[in-house]
Amino acid sequence: MKISSSTKNNKQKSRIPEFSSYQEEARWWETHNLADYQDEFKTVKVRFAKNLSEGLHVRLDPETLMKLRVEAKEKGIGPTTLVRMWVKEQLRTAGA
Repeated sequence: MKISSSTKNNKQKSRIPEFSSYQEEARWWETHNLADYQDEFKTVKVRFAKNLSEGLHVRLDPETLMKLRVEAKEKGIGPTTLVRMWVKEQLRTAGA
């Protein structure tokens, strides 16, 4: 699972291995210097969420909150972002 790298051209094989998880990739990068591979990365366009004007407080039991945090971390996002994505997805599915 290569997250953000690409080859300089399609003929050249990447020196960055494929990873089966974010954790495996994190361990690999702990022992490798990002600067040594900068020629394999490409510029990406970043989108930011709209200014959100109101908050909603939701109470969760500790076990549920921990599962939410783990799930969000695995996706590389914050727990509130993940909940917001889930709510929007459910509202779209429900046709609201």
